[in-house]
Amino acid sequence: MSLPTWNILVVDDEPTFRKTLRKSLTVGGHRVEEACSGGDAVDMLSHSAFHFALLDLNMPGMGGMTTCRMIRSINARIGIVVLSVRDAEQDRVAALDAGADDYLTKPFGLRELIARLHAIQRRIQTEKEEEPEVLKAGDLQMDLQGHSVWRAGEALHLTPKEFELLAFLMKNQGRPVAHTTLLRTIWGPNYGNESHYLRSYVKTLRKKIEADPARPEYILTEPRVGYRFCGPVAEDFTTSV
Repeated sequence: MSLPTWNILVVDDEPTFRKTLRKSLTVGGHRVEEACSGGDAVDMLSHSAFHFALLDLNMPGMGGMTTCRMIRSINARIGIVVLSVRDAEQDRVAALDAGADDYLTKPFGLRELIARLHAIQRRIQTEKEEEPEVLKAGDLQMDLQGHSVWRAGEALHLTPKEFELLAFLMKNQGRPVAHTTLLRTIWGPNYGNESHYLRSYVKTLRKKIEADPARPEYILTEPRVGYRFCGPVAEDFTTSV
């Protein structure tokens, strides 16, 4: 049985480390790209698909933690592994809270890294296979197969795009999802900069699912990033479109 090959982005400000890791991974059949900063990584991830991002924490400009959060907002399913010389427990916890799937301290062995990537891939695949047919949050219920939505037992009429948008947000409940990700996932790869278009859909969707659209409980705005779907008890984020 052939082993999987991955598209991997190495994000590190040390050229020697990037090139060494790239060479080692390429020998295994993987396709590897390099980014020397968090800003470059975010830009590359907004335009190209990767299975994994291997991320350093100590970088000038946009820090590793912020970069990790941005990567996770762009792609909810990408595997993120932090590779850092920092080995304090608080750094590991902070990285995982920022959205990382795993954490390895430099120096590390290539075999261990590959094993961690396989473990992340298996977990992501299991999550896809176990995806529920009915999504629930508060008094909202969405039947993905039946293409229907209820609020407090009352059927709601959603357009096809509204249904796709709500389904994607609910599947990523609790995670910030970038404008670009939503536009390209729902409307196609040629979209990405039409944030005004997305705001219009979110506004209409809120009128249908929120008890008070002016004070939404489900679809919350993540300033300068996108939107986050939460249960109705969350009130920690800015909510105006």
